[in-house]
Amino acid sequence: MGGVVDDEEPGCQDRAGRSGWNQLNMTDVILVLNGGSSSLKFAAFEGRDELHLLVRGSISSVAERPRLNVAPTATTPPFQRSLGEQEISIGDAFEAVASYLTDRGLLGRVRRVGHRIVHGGREFVRATLLDQRTLDALHQLEPLAPIHQAINLELVKLAHRLLPGAMQIGCFDTAFHATQPGIARLYGLPHELSEQGIVSFGFHGLSYSHIANELHARYGAGAGDRAIVAHLGSGASLCAMKAGRSVATTMGFSTLDGLVMSTRCGAIDPGVLLHLLLDRKLTPEELAALLYDKSGLRGVSGISGDMQTLLASENPSAARAVDLFVYRVGREIGSLAAALGGLDTLVFTAGIGEHAPAIRRRICDAAAWLSVALDEGFNSSGEDLVSATNSRVDVLVIPADEERAVAKGLLSFETL
Repeated sequence: MGGVVDDEEPGCQDRAGRSGWNQLNMTDVILVLNGGSSSLKFAAFEGRDELHLLVRGSISSVAERPRLNVAPTATTPPFQRSLGEQEISIGDAFEAVASYLTDRGLLGRVRRVGHRIVHGGREFVRATLLDQRTLDALHQLEPLAPIHQAINLELVKLAHRLLPGAMQIGCFDTAFHATQPGIARLYGLPHELSEQGIVSFGFHGLSYSHIANELHARYGAGAGDRAIVAHLGSGASLCAMKAGRSVATTMGFSTLDGLVMSTRCGAIDPGVLLHLLLDRKLTPEELAALLYDKSGLRGVSGISGDMQTLLASENPSAARAVDLFVYRVGREIGSLAAALGGLDTLVFTAGIGEHAPAIRRRICDAAAWLSVALDEGFNSSGEDLVSATNSRVDVLVIPADEERAVAKGLLSFETL
């Protein structure tokens, strides 16, 4: 289950216990694959007692002018390569990553492949060996995460085909939230539906588990005590954590819930959905496309789902979309602070959270009633602690690192 400990990540623990699985050699490589709707992130680590990053990179914009980007590390120089002008498949993206790792002499050293898998449902609440039974169960969850789940599982198939001797292990975005009290996961639906699995799961758990461990390193066992973490990217959510454990979160049964996102609507009156289906006569497929792809910042602005593009625009509709985003984040911070009984730490992470100081400032202004105060100089200069000296709440900017969260789980994974 979740929680903060020194040597493993919440949601990334071995299922079968410690039973003698041969430990990784120092030169063996852990490969982590993190597939999204428009990108493929990857990282390679080595080390037995402590992880050492060898390579971190991504293939961005899979749908248009895809590009391989590798960040510099202690052992790897930066690297960029165009993959053409046309859309490529996730299989093509994986082949490009495999080719790069082969050229670096790393692919043949891979002994474990860790996969970020968005939905683990009620069954998979810790890292799990991806055998056929597990994969069959995970495929059943595809309707609950249609943007990500199929891509995640396609990468498992591709990695198994290329690296048949490597262990394929899944870590789940939903797992971190398994520590929530049962009441926080219930909807006001008939009990039999809850028993059938129509409950709030929560997502972005691997990102939150990484932040929980970072807070643990900074604050000790209290892990920032009462903390709200804002994972603000193209997908966005908030998580309330008490001493590093999930108490409540804004995403629920699906990745549509909660905040307004890049192209997703966020929380919406169910009556709107009934109206669109029954009165406007949208098909289920049309409704899904509307909610997942045509709403959010893109839909409200009519311009773009990219926050930086909207911030640079002088169009009033762009400002309206940004205003709505900030308003919804501010309102949900209030809700989560109530669930925590107060607030000690506010953390920003992911693309918008890390790279949009103007959005951080506006959100902190909205949370001023909680005694949140931002230092404008720190906020603009890229510091990790950006709160003012008179702020009763520590405000931090911590880079997301889902790949390390997965790798830490694999480091301790053992099987029968």
